[in-house]
Amino acid sequence: MAHPAVSGTGTTAGDDPLQTAVWRLRSRACWADAAALLQPVTAAAAVQRTALLVERCLYTERGWEEAEDALRTAEALAHTDEERGAAACERGQLAYAATLHGVRDRADEARAALGRAAALIAPGAPGRALLDFRRGLLAENLADSPQAARAAYRRAHTGAAAHSDALLLSFTWRHLAGLALRDGELTEARHGFAESLRIREELGYLVGTAPALASLADAEVEPEASRLREEARRLFRLLGGVPTWLARQLAPPAATA
Repeated sequence: MAHPAVSGTGTTAGDDPLQTAVWRLRSRACWADAAALLQPVTAAAAVQRTALLVERCLYTERGWEEAEDALRTAEALAHTDEERGAAACERGQLAYAATLHGVRDRADEARAALGRAAALIAPGAPGRALLDFRRGLLAENLADSPQAARAAYRRAHTGAAAHSDALLLSFTWRHLAGLALRDGELTEARHGFAESLRIREELGYLVGTAPALASLADAEVEPEASRLREEARRLFRLLGGVPTWLARQLAPPAATA
């Protein structure tokens, strides 16, 4: 299962104290608390608040109505192409999340919204890399088109590097590695998963560290694979069973009769 990035803010020294506080809460799975710090009086703040609540939906499978309300506010405040594109990108991600988790099939809405965002966000703009990544998620998980997903993830990877978006890089590394693992390219997969884990640990992105550990375990051999999975289980329990979808991946193997 694939999951989204929200453009990283508050992750480096010298960042705005508000953004640092938002990041610390978000990284510890406290999305509602992080969103409460943001007053949706500008399009940028409204989009960021929406992104936090959409991420909560993906990681917890809860809070759908709050995310929808925040999204409508962001759309109402958007006036420039860049602002409208950012809001459309969040609409696409929320529709994708609802489809992925079986809440409701909104795949057509997701494709349309991300297509609209692509027409509004200029190539090379800061938001384009996140958009490319999310289009990759749709290609991989809703269209079952790994080739198209790989191309989108590579564009996102290049864009994230160009804009020094370390958090998004951790996602592109992980998803490119996942496709490599699917193709049996173990060395490439192991490298990508390890890079994703390294970045998340350096950023303190706690809620994303357990998934990174579990992914790397899938590409490792014993006893390292079991060690990584046990560490992932520890973090998963520490965060109260978030992300919810990781429970299936971390379930111990069934005992043999």
